[in-house]
Parts: sequence; C-alpha cells; structure tokens
Amino acid sequence: MTSTDELKPDKTLDCKGLSCPIPIVKTKLAVDSLQPGQILEMIATDKGSKPDMAAFIEETGNRLISSKEENGVFFYYIRKED
Repeated sequence: MTSTDELKPDKTLDCKGLSCPIPIVKTKLAVDSLQPGQILEMIATDKGSKPDMAAFIEETGNRLISSKEENGVFFYYIRKED
C-alpha cells in the first residue's frame, strides 16, 4: 500500500458520524462519479467500515490503495478501476 502522505485524492467523502450502510452507499456513489484512475478519500468513524470497505472492494473490483486509523477515525483511499 502507498503511504497516505503521498496520496492526492481527487475527491474526499466525509462519512464521520454515519453508520452502516450509509458510508458504503455514499462511497459507491462517489466512486461511480470518478474517472478510472482517480482516487477517493473516504473518512469514517464507524468501526464497521473496515469489513464493509473490504467487501466493497471485493465486490466492485476497485482498488484500496491505502487505509489508516487515527484516533478512531478511519481513512480509506480507493482508486477507481476501469
């Protein structure tokens, strides 16, 4: 995975305070609006976002290029694939 310090997301989606399934629904809509190769940064506070994001990546074929957790806030960097 790439260091998050080097990433320049094309779009940021703030899902802090939202719980399942809203962060993933919003993530799907945001990724769908990107061009292939663009990066979405999704920020969440729901601990369930970790397994949800893994399932989303598996299901959609997009690529999770990096993720991190800081003080209960989760950051996911998703690259839209073709």
